[in-house]
Amino acid sequence: MPPAKTRRKPAAARFEPLKTERLMLRPLKVADAESLHRLVNDWEVTRTLAVVPYPYPRELADEWIASTLTGIAEGTGYDLAITGDEDGKDVLVGVVSVHLNKATRTGRLGYWVGRRFWGHGVATEAAGRLVSWALANLELDRIQADVDMENPASAAVLRRIGFQQVGEAVRDFPARGGTRPVWDFEATRADIFGHTEAPANESGEKPLLLVAACALIDPDGRILLARRPEGKKMAGLWEFPGGKLNPGETPEVALIRELKEELGIDVSAACLAPFAFASHAYDSFHLLMPLFLCRRWKGTPTGRENQTLAWVWPRKLSEYEMPPADKPLIPLLRDFL
Repeated sequence: MPPAKTRRKPAAARFEPLKTERLMLRPLKVADAESLHRLVNDWEVTRTLAVVPYPYPRELADEWIASTLTGIAEGTGYDLAITGDEDGKDVLVGVVSVHLNKATRTGRLGYWVGRRFWGHGVATEAAGRLVSWALANLELDRIQADVDMENPASAAVLRRIGFQQVGEAVRDFPARGGTRPVWDFEATRADIFGHTEAPANESGEKPLLLVAACALIDPDGRILLARRPEGKKMAGLWEFPGGKLNPGETPEVALIRELKEELGIDVSAACLAPFAFASHAYDSFHLLMPLFLCRRWKGTPTGRENQTLAWVWPRKLSEYEMPPADKPLIPLLRDFL
């Protein structure tokens, strides 16, 4: 049977430290203030950082750490300590951050690493992990960053992650006592996770990709959306559960299989009602997606592929950023339900 009504928790409430092969990205702690001050109060580190003053007052470290905890709690910014293991101890290496502009669905990336940790790929590993997490889990369409033109190493970090240089600008650098020219960079979901593709056919025409999707509807009339998890194409976008048809499968058989694999629920073909279809031309293939409605199933939908789930009122569907192919289905569902 469909589950009882649930509420979406803000991303900040669900935040957990992010791990890479060598590092951990976690909220800063009051106990980090001394180490943070020692690392950032270094002219070679500070001179290429916008906003950060030099010398860096010790008391500012305490104030700033407190503000970062507020930002995480409110979901407006994620300033995280980059830490690594050194002789069994959690050692502060630097800081990486992404601040959100919710009105434009844009994030701004920043990072710095203590001088003794330079040359080990720390910035690339930490920034890449945070950018991937942010685009997959926050309400963002793109992330921007800028780099002092005297810091080509930092520009190389952004390019390795997948950022594209989009222009030049001028920013204020308090440590330098004025403004400095910078390179502007930007990364979209496609830059980080790759473009959605399908194998090309021999004629060079766009191949047809057949995908079946299902709008699960609970007793209150809400629809289940699933957010594509980090690491998948179009990660961070919300969609109707479903997937590609295997050779020889009908849309109903494919949906029964996909709903079991993705959500852990059992659905019978008799409970799947054809409703509408989407036809959308992507860059490298054409998608044809029949959408079914389902009001009865066995089990409780659970994200088995690390995807976030949300039960959404039909009138609220347009507030969830979805792939282009799914968007035309929203008004149809809203008017029908």
